[in-house]
Amino acid sequence: MPIKKHFFNPPGVRPPFGQYHHGGTFTSDKSSQWLFSSGQLGIGEDDVIPESAEAQARLCFEALRHILEAAELDFSDVVKLIAYVTDRSYFPEYMSVRDEYILAPAPTSTLLIVSGFTRPEFKVEVELIAVR
Repeated sequence: MPIKKHFFNPPGVRPPFGQYHHGGTFTSDKSSQWLFSSGQLGIGEDDVIPESAEAQARLCFEALRHILEAAELDFSDVVKLIAYVTDRSYFPEYMSVRDEYILAPAPTSTLLIVSGFTRPEFKVEVELIAVR
């Protein structure tokens, strides 16, 4: 059976900066659906970028929540989180927000410290993979 692909940009998330979608679901049969998100940055629909890493992380997870809901999934369906922060000092702020959204059992997770993103004011980016 061919894989059915559906790419989307849900309401509640700032439109993409370029030619990509915020989410994509991939279904191979009626019992399995995979969701892959693009990396979500700490920017609101109003284009406001908060100063704190904590506020940026919250915007990332809210965008991911919208993406999950558009695919009729939720955070309990997440099997992999990949996060990026631009400074080690942002780790506690990121984790405090992450732990509000991700409950036990926690999925697999990767956190990388990177030198920066496309714009210097961004401090956090998060992407995920979910399956049902």
